[in-house]
Amino acid sequence: MRFSNLHDWLSWQETLNPVEIDLGLERVSTVLIRAGLSSSFKCPLITVAGTNGKGSVVAMLEAIALAAGLKVCSYTSPHIFHYNERIKINAKPVDDDVLCEAFERIDQARSDVSLTYFEFGTLAAVDIFFREQPDLVILEVGLGGRLDAVNLMDADVSVLTSIAIDHVDWLGDDRESIGYEKAGVARHGRPLICGDSKPPASVINVANQQQCELIQIGRDYEAVITVNDDENLCDTWMLRSLYGDVIDLPKLSLQGVFQKSNAATAIVALQALQEQGLLLTDLKANPEQFNRVIASGLSHINLPGRFQQLNVAPQVFTDVAHNLQAAESLAAQIKALPSVEKNKTWAIVAMLEDKDVSGVLKAVSAEIDCWCFAGLENINRGLDVETLAELGREKLMNQCTIQADTVVEACELVLLKASEDDRIIIFGSFHTVAEAMQFFVQSDNDDHV
Repeated sequence: MRFSNLHDWLSWQETLNPVEIDLGLERVSTVLIRAGLSSSFKCPLITVAGTNGKGSVVAMLEAIALAAGLKVCSYTSPHIFHYNERIKINAKPVDDDVLCEAFERIDQARSDVSLTYFEFGTLAAVDIFFREQPDLVILEVGLGGRLDAVNLMDADVSVLTSIAIDHVDWLGDDRESIGYEKAGVARHGRPLICGDSKPPASVINVANQQQCELIQIGRDYEAVITVNDDENLCDTWMLRSLYGDVIDLPKLSLQGVFQKSNAATAIVALQALQEQGLLLTDLKANPEQFNRVIASGLSHINLPGRFQQLNVAPQVFTDVAHNLQAAESLAAQIKALPSVEKNKTWAIVAMLEDKDVSGVLKAVSAEIDCWCFAGLENINRGLDVETLAELGREKLMNQCTIQADTVVEACELVLLKASEDDRIIIFGSFHTVAEAMQFFVQSDNDDHV
């Protein structure tokens, strides 16, 4: 074996390809064949693409499938704390030994093929999932869709969660271009579930070319908030779907009204599998049981970093929002919180250099009183604090701003300045969330020493 531990494998993979992102399927397809694998699993596959909401939809699919008693393998990215989080079997990250053995098999198969860090991990996940013989595989696209390594596998149902501007250097700077790339996960004659109520024409064109059944939120399915007799909103909600309605769905553990749309998209994807007779259960013959399974699954979703509360006094929330659409959703979530009136809402933000920093800051600015900018210089593509602060002050001219070199230092600084009745929102990237979560976990442990 080339390396005996996971850390060394991952460090080496970061240097194997001279570029971090090298879109295209030729290299990964070559290694897949050399490894004795194929582009189709022996079980159903759902591929999830989109700008925002991919992780939420994967977590929901996984939870519902587990509630149905299925063996589920899932692949997501990026991770928050440990690489193993990317590759899960029945919602549990695989062990280091399993990963190292898969890496060795892919390394032997690739010979002189130069794989990126993401491609290596994707092929390892596929290798592990073939060996596990699950009932369902769920794969999250890393970037785009058409040329992403995940797209070497043929999905039985493809999902597009949303189409918004992000990764413009690779996908294009308008929704038509981005939609075309993301719709590349569609497969001929198979369902394409679209969680964007107004998809660009490029998505519809690809679906027509592939002769897909395009199933669109707002037209073919929707999440409907339940209203009681007094015309007050209830915690429960329902799904209206061309495949059959699902009623009395529970309040979601994930914050945000948009999460109900994500849940609706996940449910419809599973309904589409049922319609094809691909789910290895008898749930189609028992709609009431299927409803109970969905409700049970949605009650047990664990997805860190999605408007997650880390502290009570002051209230601290963290979110992985890092593009304009996600920032707009984050602003809506902040606005929906109980008013702090005379007290302040602080923002701690750190981002990557290839993001729409100005757009993100502007989208959230109406809900923030004071900003603390932090650097991510120790992260590849991380934006240094001086550049971020300069961009921020240009957009937030009338708001108070401070800065710190790191996210941890920013947390320490803001906690010193904020009162217990203030509110702190930490966002900007997965790296930002990871550092914030580690800080507050450590702080909590220190308090209990």
